[in-house]
Amino acid sequence: MGAPRFFARDALSTASVGTEAALPADVAHHALRVLRLTPGDAVVLFDGTGGEYAGTITRAGKRDAWARIDRFDPVDRESPFAVTLVQAITASDTMDAVVRHAVELGTAAIQPVITGRSARFPSGAHGDKRLAHWRQVAVAACEQCGRNRVPVVHAPLALAAWLGARDAAAPALMLAPDASRALGELAPPAAALDVLVGPEGGFGEAESAACRAAGLLAVRLGPRVLRTETAGPALLAAANVLWGDFR
Repeated sequence: MGAPRFFARDALSTASVGTEAALPADVAHHALRVLRLTPGDAVVLFDGTGGEYAGTITRAGKRDAWARIDRFDPVDRESPFAVTLVQAITASDTMDAVVRHAVELGTAAIQPVITGRSARFPSGAHGDKRLAHWRQVAVAACEQCGRNRVPVVHAPLALAAWLGARDAAAPALMLAPDASRALGELAPPAAALDVLVGPEGGFGEAESAACRAAGLLAVRLGPRVLRTETAGPALLAAANVLWGDFR
């Protein structure tokens, strides 16, 4: 088993190699109190801009920890094509799972959207807390899966606002169980790709019409109707097999 990985946004730069860095408070807590690391234990740190740093815990206090930054490795584990998963908001636990699995499967970004049948997104401070939680889920998924660039989880938008803001000429897919075209029939994307996944119960007729009018291509993933929290990760996995780094 490899050394534990931690996201340390503000503690690192290539100039850090050979120096000692204080770990962020949340990282120190997890390293010392959860994983029970002690001085001499190896760690891997990354700051989200690419590459990772091999390090060694040097000092540990009650709440603080320091690591020597031993070397930088420019390793890149990103997908060869950039997919933004545009996900109708689901209930809390299932939305966490969507974010986690999408990050593991290589999504470049996640755009939550509000639709007629999506789960409610709270306003004000409660909404800010929910968004911050999703972003932390993305960070934790990167720590687990080896990614060194953290996908952006954008602030939620109403579906109509997202459709109005996007470039209608840019490639985009809408998952639809009754679509006439299957994912495997498509040519590999030449540029970044948006993939829209609807809510439990599907899009309303007006929403589906608006998506098609905005240039989205409806595709299906087979003869079965997938749950909303399954569909996005399933498409990302299939796209990796067809066009990406699962080959």
